[in-house]
Amino acid sequence: MVISSMAASSAISSSSSLFVSQKDAGVSPFSTQSSKSIQISQKKVSRKIVSVMAPRQSERKPSTTGSVKTGMTMTEKIFTKSSEKSQLSPGENVWVNVDVLMTHDVCGPGAIGIFKKEFGSDAKVWDREKVVIIPDHYIFTSDERANRNVDIIRDFSNEQNIKYFYDIKDLGNFKANPDYKGVCHVALAQEGHCRPGEVLLGTDSHTCTAGAFGQFATGIGNTDAGFVLGTGKLLLKVPPTLRFVLDGEMPNYLLAKDLILQIIGEISVSGATYKAMEFVGSTVESLTMEERMTLCNMVVEAGGKNGIVPADATTFKYLEDKTSLPYEPVYSDDQARFLAEYRIDVSKLEPLVAKPHSPDNRGLARECKDVKIDRVYIGSCTGGKTEDFLAAAKVFLASGKKVKVPTFLVPATQKVWMDVYTLPVPGSGGKTCSQIFEEAGCDAPASPSCGACLGGPKDTYARMNEAQVCVSTTNRNFPGRMGHKEGQVYLASPYTAAASALTGFVTDPRDFLR
Repeated sequence: MVISSMAASSAISSSSSLFVSQKDAGVSPFSTQSSKSIQISQKKVSRKIVSVMAPRQSERKPSTTGSVKTGMTMTEKIFTKSSEKSQLSPGENVWVNVDVLMTHDVCGPGAIGIFKKEFGSDAKVWDREKVVIIPDHYIFTSDERANRNVDIIRDFSNEQNIKYFYDIKDLGNFKANPDYKGVCHVALAQEGHCRPGEVLLGTDSHTCTAGAFGQFATGIGNTDAGFVLGTGKLLLKVPPTLRFVLDGEMPNYLLAKDLILQIIGEISVSGATYKAMEFVGSTVESLTMEERMTLCNMVVEAGGKNGIVPADATTFKYLEDKTSLPYEPVYSDDQARFLAEYRIDVSKLEPLVAKPHSPDNRGLARECKDVKIDRVYIGSCTGGKTEDFLAAAKVFLASGKKVKVPTFLVPATQKVWMDVYTLPVPGSGGKTCSQIFEEAGCDAPASPSCGACLGGPKDTYARMNEAQVCVSTTNRNFPGRMGHKEGQVYLASPYTAAASALTGFVTDPRDFLR
């Protein structure tokens, strides 16, 4: 057993996590008391423990005799299939056939420009049905340059006869645009573009969200996207895989956002650089598709190349009415080689936040109770899905109180917006999220888009134009991320965000969820 070198960091001094290696799986769970005891080589040592991590395990060597071939991870198998190889190992560079390329209004114009420069002004994309173009970032703004970006991707989509271009023309009423969806990562899932065993690339770092469907999904730059537009291929290096085994019953006050903040806090923002992060275990199996999307969404905050969850009955059920295309799930072999394996007892975890100004600056929500806040933001690809709003509504409903700070709600897509206004919240007697939000004094749900997650033009809804403190369900809290460079953002789950809105301070949702 190895105690993390991060243990001395004050930023995680109160973590109650349980991270043990596979070979230490038989060790008794640690108490969550501040003073803990560990049995090491029959000697009892009393000390303050802040985190326990799996040591990096040496790679298991393949069999050198017989007909048994080297086992592969899910990610390695997808690379193997998409490159038409029979066997691959981490570190190898291969040409991968792309199943879906996504781009949006921020990066689309750049990728299109490179495509036309390198392939010719009259060139056609490799497959008009495999390119998905989604305006979503800087939409509801009067900024001329932002609006011009949407014009560029519209012109290109019309010129190329792109089948899946989710256009918006009437900015005054998003509902007047039947094709408009909203946030690309949520729309990709809702529109059936996420399928097990495939390769999905996008000009956005959070494209890794789609790994929740058992596919390889990662963000790429404009140059790579321009090349893919012309060829349908990309040269990629096979990443090694970190495996995260999450077991234990999920407490009713935790959400997937807490799980991924816990992991990023343990391994740091560079702990998974160019590595696949594979999530398995009984806890992961119990998660809904939207919660799995949250888990995979933030692997890039640890430097991860991709996140991935094995497809199962939950996946197949979600896809039933989303796609008619055939797909072939893959699964890691029993003898697959992982760079390291981490085991987490989820039942021991507590609600978390990521304090300014980094996603790995982890802290317990209850230990930040003296942090006064100015606003709460619930939205984005990470925290603006239907289940995220249902979770926030659950807290407001349980409290019966009104919010004490401005609380902004930005549904990710048109479908989510409709759900907020139509789906009854369990235990509410038939009330919808929108009714509960109104009773709690929140702002009315805004037009679906990325909103203020990326800051955007100054007239972006809920943008931080002042040096304020915000609790947000988004994914990054770097200086200036949501607008003002001196603003402070605490990343949190929808439970914690809603609880904080009710008190005006960073608040543990257990204060309202019993």
